[in-house]
Order: sequence, then structure tokens, then C-alpha cells
Amino acid sequence: MANHIRQQIREYFGTNLTGLTITGSNVYQSRVYPLDNTRLPALLIYTKSEASEPIVIGTDRVMSRELSVVVEGYVKSTANFDDTIDTISKEVEEAIAADRTLGGLAKDTYIESTEISFNAEGEKPLGFVSLTFISNYYVKEKNPDVAV
Repeated sequence: MANHIRQQIREYFGTNLTGLTITGSNVYQSRVYPLDNTRLPALLIYTKSEASEPIVIGTDRVMSRELSVVVEGYVKSTANFDDTIDTISKEVEEAIAADRTLGGLAKDTYIESTEISFNAEGEKPLGFVSLTFISNYYVKEKNPDVAV
């Protein structure tokens, strides 16, 4: 049995975003532990919420789901960290836009919002960007591991 489509989408993001110029292989899915300096710049990927509604009624209902996928980018630097945050955002957005169906897992994926913040505490300022993507996918109610 395959994994839930939600997990497959999160893993697709992880695979697709690994190897970008700024963050390289520092890509973590659902990381809950702090990132040390050796792992920065980095991307963290979460699936935080999902809305669902039936689009085909019957004994084998088809559900339309809207999954929120959050990609957080972190960078620590003493100069130009806001430019680096913008470059991370650009690279992530381009990588996801290159295949909005996520290899056939989704009907469509688009960026919904971007939030940027900075923290000047510590030896170097920390820049942080949170990119929220919406991925729409369909599954049969009895088979949430297969995209339809």
C-alpha cells in the first residue's frame, strides 16, 4: 500500500527542492529540532492543514482536497541576508512552478502567501521566509493513497 497522497506530496516537495543553489541538500521534512549553523541555509517542509469536500457523490465518493504545504527558508548572515531570502524564495517558487501537478499527484499547485521576518538576536541575524503553497488533489474517499 502506498503512503497517503499528503505524504507523497510533502516528499515530492522535499525531493524537488533538494539541490537548489542556496540551500543545497539542507532540506528537511517536518523537522522539529533546531537547525545549527552547519545546516544553514536550509529549507523545512510541512503539511499543516487540509480542506476536503466531495465532488462526486455515491458509494465511491471522490474528494477534492486543498493541502497547505509550507516551505520555510532560513539563512544566518551578517550582510545581504534579505537578498538571500529573496533568492531562496525565487528558487523555491521556480522549482514548484516547473511542475504544478507534482508529477501527477495534484491537479494544480500555486503559491498562496509569503511571509518574511528577521531576528537580530545572537551572533548573526537570522532571516526567515515562509512560503505557503496550495496543492489541489483528488482521491477516492476509500483510497487516500491514490490520486485520481
